[in-house]
Parts: sequence; C-alpha cells; structure tokens
Amino acid sequence: MDVEILSRIQFAFTVAFHYIYPPLSIGIGLLMVVFESIYFRTKKVEYEVLAKFWTKIFAITFGIGVVTGIVMEFEFGTNWATYSRYVGDIFGSALAAEGIFAFALESSALGVLLFGWHKVKPAIHLVATWAVFLGSMFSAVWIVVANSWQQTPAGYHIVGEGLQARAEITDFWAMVFNPSSVDRITHVWLGAFLAGSFLILSVHAYFILKGRFVLMSQRAFKITLVVAAVSSLAQLVTGHHSAEGVSVNQPAKLAAMEGHFDASAPADLYLFGWVDKKSQKVTGLGLPGGLSFMIHQDFNAPVTGLNAFPEADRPSQVNAVFQFYHLMVAIGMFLIALSLFALLQWKRGKLFERKWLLWTFVFTAILPQLANQFGWFAAEMGRQPWVVYGLLRTSDALSKSVQANQVLFSLILFFVVYAILFLLFLYLMNKAIQKGPSSEIDFDEGSLSNEIVKVISKN
Repeated sequence: MDVEILSRIQFAFTVAFHYIYPPLSIGIGLLMVVFESIYFRTKKVEYEVLAKFWTKIFAITFGIGVVTGIVMEFEFGTNWATYSRYVGDIFGSALAAEGIFAFALESSALGVLLFGWHKVKPAIHLVATWAVFLGSMFSAVWIVVANSWQQTPAGYHIVGEGLQARAEITDFWAMVFNPSSVDRITHVWLGAFLAGSFLILSVHAYFILKGRFVLMSQRAFKITLVVAAVSSLAQLVTGHHSAEGVSVNQPAKLAAMEGHFDASAPADLYLFGWVDKKSQKVTGLGLPGGLSFMIHQDFNAPVTGLNAFPEADRPSQVNAVFQFYHLMVAIGMFLIALSLFALLQWKRGKLFERKWLLWTFVFTAILPQLANQFGWFAAEMGRQPWVVYGLLRTSDALSKSVQANQVLFSLILFFVVYAILFLLFLYLMNKAIQKGPSSEIDFDEGSLSNEIVKVISKN
C-alpha cells in the first residue's frame, strides 16, 4: 500500500478509537447532572449514590479520551503537513477556542467534581458537575466546527498559490456557522446522549436482572429511558436536516449514500442493498422515488447522481459509503423502536417484568457506539477525494517526506498501544460496574434509619 492509503488508515484508526470515549463522556455527563440535580432538590440519598457511581465511570472514560486525543494532533504534522499548512489558520482557531472555552472549563471543574464530595457545599459541587458537562459539550462544538468547515468551507479566502496556498479566516462567525456545522453539532450531541444513556440502561438492566441495587436501578433506568427515547427521536429529526444539507452542499456524497448514479433522475430510498459500481446498479429493497420525496417532497423530482460529476471528483468506495450510512440509519430506527416499546411497557406497569427486554438493553450498549462510528465513516468517506471539499484533495494533503514503511511501522505501534489502552479501559469499567454503587442496600424510602443512610452516603 502507498503512503496515502496507509496514512488514511492510520488516521481513521486513531480517530475511530478516540471517538469511543468523548460521546460516552458527554452522555454519561448528562445523566450525572440529572442524578445530582435530583439529589440536590430532593435530598434522597439514592440519587447521590447514583451520581457518585456514574462520576467514577465518567472519570475513567474522560481519562482514556484525553490520552487518545493527543495523538491526532501530532499526526497532522507528521503525515499531513500540506493539509496542516493549508487549514492551519482555520483549524488552529477552532482548536484554540476549544482549549480556551471548553477544555479549561471542563478540566478546572473536574477536580471539584471528583474530590469535592462533602468538602464543598452541595450547590458548589452541583455547579462543578454542570461545568464539567457543559465543558464536554463545548469541546464537541469546536471539534465539529473544524470538521464541518472541511465539509462545507465558509468565511475564508485563499492566500498563496500551489503548494504554498493556505486558507485564512475572513469572517470568524461565518466559519463557525458554516452551512453544515449546526446540523452536525446537534447530531453529534444526540449521538453522545444515546451512547451514554444506553450504557447506563445496560448497566442498570444488568443490576435488576441480577437482583442487585434493584430499587435504585429501577429509578435510574426510568429516568435514563426518557432521555434515550427523546434523544433517539430527536436524532431522527437532525439526521433528516443533515441529509437535506448534504443534498445541497455535497450532492456527490448523498448520491453515494443511496447508490444513485443517474446524473439527474428520481432517486430511490433504500432500506438495505448492495451497490455494484461497475454496472451502476443497487440490488436491495427500496422505496421508488423515496429519496426524491425526502429531499424535494416530490417522488418524481430529479436528484443529482454520481454521473453528474467527473469520476475523479466522486467517492471511489460507493458501496462502503452506502453500507455505513444504512447501518447507521438501521441502528437509529432500532433504538427508537426499542425505547418507545420500553416506554409502553412502563405505562402498562410491566417494564421490569419483561426479562427478555432487560436482556436486550444489556446488549444494546454497543449499538449507539457503532452508529456513531458508521456515521463518521460515511461522512468522511463520502467527502473523498477531498480533504477540504472542493479545495484540497486528500492526495495533495500528505507530507512529502514520509515513507510508507514509516507509516506502517507507526500504525502497528499505535494498534498495540491502543489495544492495551482498550483492555485497560474494559478492565477498569468492568471492575467499577461489578462493584456497583457504594452499597448493596436498596434505598427504599423509610427502610433505613438516618444513621445507616449517613454511613452509606459517606462511603
């Protein structure tokens, strides 16, 4: 393999591995805030225990996320020097904003969150918890803004020519609110909420099935289920808005997502299928004219297809883009159905009687993570052959001095180190979950004396 393919694989691997953790941090952070806010208002100790327990999980996730995120910044300079020079003014501004407005807020409040229990006033600790959560949200904003600018550049001009050309900001807010940034930020946030909430649902469903922390887990499960249901439905809305934006700003990507080749013709919307690039046909189950209706509210409206673009300007891996996109959508629809069905069982008073349903939640924790990964794969592969859409090709963005054997060697080392980190993450998570909240006693109202409650809450 050549330098370009190896560099793309290396960056995709490191980004995909890193992207396991920030969504979990944001999603767990949201429920961490909810549990502690309920405790602050009601003074019911079970919610303090829940907040403490998920704060421990958050800390593990946050720590691994920080470590794995550092590597990517070095890769910009080692493997993608031309790209770094080209977008340095844009990307550097976004990363600086993340450090100033997001990471500083998150990291400065993290110490109070982790070590301030019963050392600061409850109101101050709650503020710190909110600050950490909002810091993680703001951090996602600036990273997504930088990536969105690559998808839909705005607020810039080009200085220099040839290999010395680079983009400079002319309008900071136009750069921030580029045509795709708002849709993509909300989509990423909701994906993070789903990742965190379904992990929490999985853990508490497991506790309920095993007869541990039952009453506390039932309360946590119900609260988290509402968050999951709302987030999954909202994700459908943001996904639709994002697709509409892609149809305007990146029509070749949308055509690849649905395997639509005709230059200008009504386009089908596939539930699943297989794209044969050579014959330019899709074999699968689809709704005739469905994509046309989704974009133009007209089943017969023409949609720009891949043949409208020179072959050098369209995604090369059409079937891969198609599959990743449809897997993301399929998982999203399953999570909606599962959440709504669970809410219905709750209304009927049978939520915790359905053991098969609880076991389903135990094993669905991985699905939002897969959907997040598949969505990014579809978005990034669908942007090819451009690293900055319409401005800089991926093949031109490489470092000129890096050799293929160097990239391969570092890729192997990254794989080994990341495998160790992932095993460490799984070990720490499993240890924390198996231990569970601070006591095996269910915090049913009136079942414990005040003295016992005080002992449990201190531990």
